[in-house]
Amino acid sequence: MTMIDPKALLKKVTPTPQVANNLTSTEKKEKITALFTEIMETLGLDLTDDSLAETPHRVAKMYVDEVFYGLSDTAFPKITLVENKFDYDHAVIEVNIVTNSHCEHHFVPIIGKTHIAYIPGEKVLGLSKLNRIVDYFAKRPQIQERLTLQIHQALVEILGTQNVAVVTDAMHACVKTRGIKDVTSMTRTSKLSGVFKEDTCHRVEFLTAIPRVQEVQY
Repeated sequence: MTMIDPKALLKKVTPTPQVANNLTSTEKKEKITALFTEIMETLGLDLTDDSLAETPHRVAKMYVDEVFYGLSDTAFPKITLVENKFDYDHAVIEVNIVTNSHCEHHFVPIIGKTHIAYIPGEKVLGLSKLNRIVDYFAKRPQIQERLTLQIHQALVEILGTQNVAVVTDAMHACVKTRGIKDVTSMTRTSKLSGVFKEDTCHRVEFLTAIPRVQEVQY
């Protein structure tokens, strides 16, 4: 088995704009709770109401522990590669990986699915690890283009091969619920490299295996 060093890996991935503030998880929650209390009061909400009283704390816990946990390097999933004992040399394709994120422009949800393919070399990756890698990078304030690149770059480094393809399909609440309020549109982003970019047969095999845009279910 081969273990992956998360810190070394993340240095090779397109960074999310962030700065180190040296706050602990508890300190972050306390500060967000206080600031969100101020936001709610500014909106004119009554925080003495039993339905609203705990909302600032709930939001803080959600931000730190759930929807933005991917901002922490130490939260990167434990990745172990195993030997490709069967010399499997065809595409491994996983489709419809749940991809729930938040738009960094408005902090509202991005709801989507990611589809991944790779051709193993000497090592293979457990299927659930693909899901965990997607979820880790999704759990940050994101733009979809960067998210797709981060997933692809991480897999290239982990697997030690350029033979990787990533497609992300997503619906953006910032488009659906505000502004233009387009309830039907979705966005597809992709990053293909190695044989998936250079060889028509491999590219067609992958693109045929994943859902067509109109077939994606959120």
